[in-house]
Amino acid sequence: MDAPKEKKFEDPFGRTINYLRLSVTDRCNLRCKYCMPEKAQFTSRDKILTLDEIYSIATVFTQLGVDTIRLTGGEPLIRKNILWLVQSLARLEGLAELTLTTNAMNLSQFADKLKSAGLTRINISLDSLNSKRFKEITRVGELMAVKQGIDAAIQAGFHRIRLNSVILRNYNDDEVVNLTSFAINKGIDIAFIEEMPLGKIDTHQRQNTQVCSEEIREKLSYKFDLKPSLYKTSGPSNYFTIANTKTNVGFISPISNNFCSTCNRIRVTASGRLLLCLGNEHSVDLRAIIREAPQDRERLKQIIVEALKHKPDRHYFNVNKTDIVRFMNTTGG
Repeated sequence: MDAPKEKKFEDPFGRTINYLRLSVTDRCNLRCKYCMPEKAQFTSRDKILTLDEIYSIATVFTQLGVDTIRLTGGEPLIRKNILWLVQSLARLEGLAELTLTTNAMNLSQFADKLKSAGLTRINISLDSLNSKRFKEITRVGELMAVKQGIDAAIQAGFHRIRLNSVILRNYNDDEVVNLTSFAINKGIDIAFIEEMPLGKIDTHQRQNTQVCSEEIREKLSYKFDLKPSLYKTSGPSNYFTIANTKTNVGFISPISNNFCSTCNRIRVTASGRLLLCLGNEHSVDLRAIIREAPQDRERLKQIIVEALKHKPDRHYFNVNKTDIVRFMNTTGG
C-alpha cells in the first residue's frame, strides 16, 4: 500500500495546494491560433515523461495531499495507452477527482472507455459553432467531430461536462450567446476564458482581441437570467446559474480579475517540468530527478515540497507584451 499522505501541502502564502494539472503530451491534432504556431516545435519523445513516470509523480502528489488531478496536453487523447494511465490514476488512494481536458476530436472513440476506466469529469474545448470559423481558429479542426465527441461524453454519463471557450474579439465574440444556448440545450456547463499572453504569435495582436469576462457576462445577461452561484470546481471559474436550466456559466478571468489569492494549483508539463505558476517561469525538472532515481519516491517528494516554497504570490499578465514564451500546449492546457 502507498504511504499515507501528509496533513497539509501549503505554499508560502498559506494556500493549500490540492490540485495538479498533469500534461501527458505537448502534441495536438489541432493548431489553435491562440495556443500554438501553425508549425509548432514539439518536444522529442525521449524527453517526454513515460506513463510510468507520470504515474509515479502523481502518486507522490497524492501522498502530499493532492486530491484532484486533471490530465491535459496538447491533446491527451492522442497519447498512446492513455486509458491505462487513467485506470491507474483512478485507483490512487486519496484521489477524489480525476478529470481531463480535451478538444474532443477523438472523444467519440474514447468516452465510454474513459468513464469505465475511472475518469470522473471532462472539459471540452469549443470556441465556435460555425464550421468555417472553427476551422479558421483551429486551422485544421472539424466541428462535426467535436460535436460527436460531446454527444458521446453525454451518453457515457460524465458528471458536469463543461465546454471551455476562449473568446477573441472579431473572431468569436459574437457567438457567446449561441455557445451558451448550445450548452443549455445539451444540459451541460460552459466557461468563457480570457486569452492569456502565453507564447509569441503572429496571427493577431492580443491587445486588440482581448475580451474581458465582464463584457461577456453583460452580453449574456440580455438573453439569460444569470444568478451568482456557490457552485465551484477545483479550478478558478466564477460561476453563475441560468434560471430554469441545468447549466452553469463560468468565467475564467486571468487578465481582468486576478484570482491568484485562492490558487490551489500546480502543473507538471509533459517533459516533467514542475510549474509553480502559469504566469511565471520558475520550474523544477522532475524528469531528471525521477530518471536518476526511479524508485526513490521519498526524494522526489522532498524536492516537490522544497519547490513549493518558491511558488509566487501571483501572475502579472499584460496583454501588451509576452513575457512567457512557452505556448499553452507546452505548458499544459
